[in-house]
Amino acid sequence: MAKLAEYHNLIQSFEAEIPVPVLSSKEGGPETFRGVFIRAPAIVEVGPEVQVLADYPASSNKETDSNSAVGGQERKTGSEDRVIVAVRQGNLLGTAFHPELTADTRWHSYFLKMIGEVGEGSSSSVVAVEADSSLKQPRIDLPVFQ
Repeated sequence: MAKLAEYHNLIQSFEAEIPVPVLSSKEGGPETFRGVFIRAPAIVEVGPEVQVLADYPASSNKETDSNSAVGGQERKTGSEDRVIVAVRQGNLLGTAFHPELTADTRWHSYFLKMIGEVGEGSSSSVVAVEADSSLKQPRIDLPVFQ
């Protein structure tokens, strides 16, 4: 379960170095990733099948209610509360940040390899069907500007 727009306005958007040990071990590179959080959701609840890939210290100026969903899913590391920011379940990947806004392509590489792993381990229910030649539409390419 995600709480949409946890950092609900653009003023509360931010960039931060996120520890990403799983990503680093699979894709190499630094132990952190520069996360760009824009009106970011918070992942407030994960099921038993969900793998937490990254978390981040909860904002110290946010009030947390132990009865709220957010309070229930913050992870404690020592005396520090942490909020989940990246998860995986099967062929689904979710992040609270925008990996496409950085030059670091490790999340993209991880996702492509992840899809390959899931595809190899499962049978496909998609059956290839030959297309009727009368239904084929001409291919329209988008213009390329240089």
